[in-house]
Amino acid sequence: MRYITADYIHTGNGEILTDTVLLVDEKGTIKDIKSVQEVDSASIEKHKGSIIPGLVNTHCHLELSHMKGKVATGTSLIPFISSVVTFRESPQEEINQAIVEADEYMYEQGIVAVGDISNKLDTKDQKEKSKINYYTFVEMFDFLQDNWSQKEFDKYNEVYAGQARSGGNKVSCAPHAPYTVSKSLFQKINQANTKACTVSIHNQETPPENELFVSGKGSFLDFYKGFNIPLDTFKHTGKPSIEYAMHNMDPNQKTLFVHNTLTTVEDIKAAHAWSDKTYWATCPNANLYIENRLPNYQHFLDTDAKMTIGTDSLTSNWQLSVLEEMITISKYQSYVDFSTLLKWATINGAEALGMDKELGSIVVGKTPGINLLQVDTIKKDELVFQLNSSSSIKRII
Repeated sequence: MRYITADYIHTGNGEILTDTVLLVDEKGTIKDIKSVQEVDSASIEKHKGSIIPGLVNTHCHLELSHMKGKVATGTSLIPFISSVVTFRESPQEEINQAIVEADEYMYEQGIVAVGDISNKLDTKDQKEKSKINYYTFVEMFDFLQDNWSQKEFDKYNEVYAGQARSGGNKVSCAPHAPYTVSKSLFQKINQANTKACTVSIHNQETPPENELFVSGKGSFLDFYKGFNIPLDTFKHTGKPSIEYAMHNMDPNQKTLFVHNTLTTVEDIKAAHAWSDKTYWATCPNANLYIENRLPNYQHFLDTDAKMTIGTDSLTSNWQLSVLEEMITISKYQSYVDFSTLLKWATINGAEALGMDKELGSIVVGKTPGINLLQVDTIKKDELVFQLNSSSSIKRII
């Protein structure tokens, strides 16, 4: 048994404990939480800083880790996608090594669970032996071609069948984005996800996405033309793209809308009315990398949205660190306080991935992972914790 304490213990549920000791067994399970007066001082591991639970990265593309630095920043989404298609193929040995290194880096950064997008089986082996819990979203798309849907579904279903399910790992089928998934493919995905699960979908990441659905115009028309893919049967809806997604997805499954850079209060309210199992993943560094913009987080605070944090891939980010995502939000929209950010990065993410029975908060009986965070502490009328570029994290368990 280990007896661990620090200046502050943030449970992940908004509670801050002081003069408190965590009793943790050899598996990392929290067996008890006691006052320091109840424990022999000589047996206590004392740390300077703040203890927080393991972090949850709800959106990543681990299989793209070999593409770090290969795609230019600030191009906007459509040129970015074209670049990914161009640079994605590399020697398999290079791909495999990058996956291993990225997984190990995330573990060192205090991440205990990852919602990972997979189009291939490249990440399977590493996930089976990783110390991280993975929720694999086998991403499917048919570029709005209903007559392609069966062929594309069958292709990706092979990935679904082969992905790792060992340990705490989970798998489900997921649509890529409203602008790449036909109604027919949506139906096949819904039918495949027969058990209660989480489904991920990229949402409202760039202005042309909404433009395509609202008016049937915009840059996506040129994108499809460039790949010789017809849009003859596509009919715009006159509504934002998220409405098309909700109309074709299953409200009984947990849905994780990802990016949401242009999502409005009205969009959020519509999603919450559609399903009480709605979660939102923000990837701020990727949004800056690709589009030079961030979501308006006040919209999500005003609507009591269940926000989570993702890193996206090394194709669209400089690192895979949830802490760095928190620091970016704190830098550019500092009204989002530390307690809120920590909830987004821990318990909300664990709930979204269906892993909250074990992860996400420091509670007796859970095995959440324990990190030591160095963060500025300002003592005013009440304690204020402030993230900045010097904030750092160290895994304890």
